[in-house]
Amino acid sequence: MSDSIRFHVQPGGALKGAIRVAGDKSISHRSIMMGSLAEGTTHVSGFLEGEDALATLNAFKAMGVKIEGPDNGKVVVHGVGMHGLQQPQASLDVGNSGTSMRLMSGLLAGQAFSTTLIGDESLTKRPMKRVTDPLALMGAKIETTETGTSPLNISSVAALKGIDYDMPMASAQVKSCLLLAGLYAEGETWVTEPAPTRDHTERMLQGFGYEVMQDGPRRGVKGGGKLTACDIDVPADISSAAFFLVGASIAEGSDLTLQHVGMNPTRDGVINILRLMGADIEVSNERVIGGEPVADLRVRSAKLKGIQIPEDQVPLAIDEFPALFVAAACAEGETILTGAEELRVKESDRIQVMADGLIALGVDAKPTPDGIVIQGGSIGGGSVNSHGDHRIAMSFAMAALRATGDISIDDCANVNTSFPGFVELAASVGLQVSVA
Repeated sequence: MSDSIRFHVQPGGALKGAIRVAGDKSISHRSIMMGSLAEGTTHVSGFLEGEDALATLNAFKAMGVKIEGPDNGKVVVHGVGMHGLQQPQASLDVGNSGTSMRLMSGLLAGQAFSTTLIGDESLTKRPMKRVTDPLALMGAKIETTETGTSPLNISSVAALKGIDYDMPMASAQVKSCLLLAGLYAEGETWVTEPAPTRDHTERMLQGFGYEVMQDGPRRGVKGGGKLTACDIDVPADISSAAFFLVGASIAEGSDLTLQHVGMNPTRDGVINILRLMGADIEVSNERVIGGEPVADLRVRSAKLKGIQIPEDQVPLAIDEFPALFVAAACAEGETILTGAEELRVKESDRIQVMADGLIALGVDAKPTPDGIVIQGGSIGGGSVNSHGDHRIAMSFAMAALRATGDISIDDCANVNTSFPGFVELAASVGLQVSVA
């Protein structure tokens, strides 16, 4: 993929029809990790064939796991058991995937061999001490750069020991990393989170037959158990659905159904926030598949209003804020976000990059240290730079539905990390988007 990929979107239009968006990235990652460590064969359907999830798949292949596919979202993982991974012949390159690097650092800290995790230029800027510091408390030996970033050099140690860790920030990746390390630790490993975060790791561990203990905001595992293979049907990713939820809400005359969307209660903040803004979102056909709740979402255009976003919803919508900022720009009145400093250390500084893009399109947006203040009303045409951040690129593509002129978005290659086929799918329901 060349970095010079540019989206060009013409203004206006409406979103209509019924689609199933890309598979959930978080669950796709974890299906490979746990399937690899399980005893038996795991069949995965709905796997997200994006670069991030494929980075995880290729890393486990490099450690001797036999994996067939992906073929139309179907993957077969022949598990090697908890202690069956082999030392890779080279560094494991996880590309742009922070999830791969942070979760795998926990798994690899307990192996009988040494490994090095590397990533692309964007990933080498992201903070890793949030996982390496608590792993060190468990006895892991991991070297980072002086600034606490990757590459991560993970040395084999005699044994990890369980800890009881209070997370300083709400982060599913840190929680998951420590629970996965806890599988290899002596005794119990407990993690306390300051606010609820996505619980895909806990749900999937239980799906693979590994007990996860719960005590209020604490989650724990006992070391020394085993995982048993199972079948996983990956739901459509609510983070990918979010662009269409916003697009159909802001574009007059829209009526769009999103099928088989993951409705995990630790991830539904985007729906709650949009409904507070006045969005018309109908949830139907609710069911549970593989421990994860899924449903169909019908969204119709609505007049949105600006709100003060409740801070308790922030961790439940942390990846969806670029899309929500576009909704805020189209809403009547002022939208205020606080308590979201985590957005500054994602694939880009999402607060600053979104603010810059909105301002370039004529929107009054003022970034703050932990959020943003957006005066809604109208969006003009213009050119914005996504800074290689897939969620920013897709959010500004949807903004064109309400824009007064064409919108060009530069540096869109990384859309393939999370949502391959986005342009074709969006065009099929009415977005006037092309790739240059």
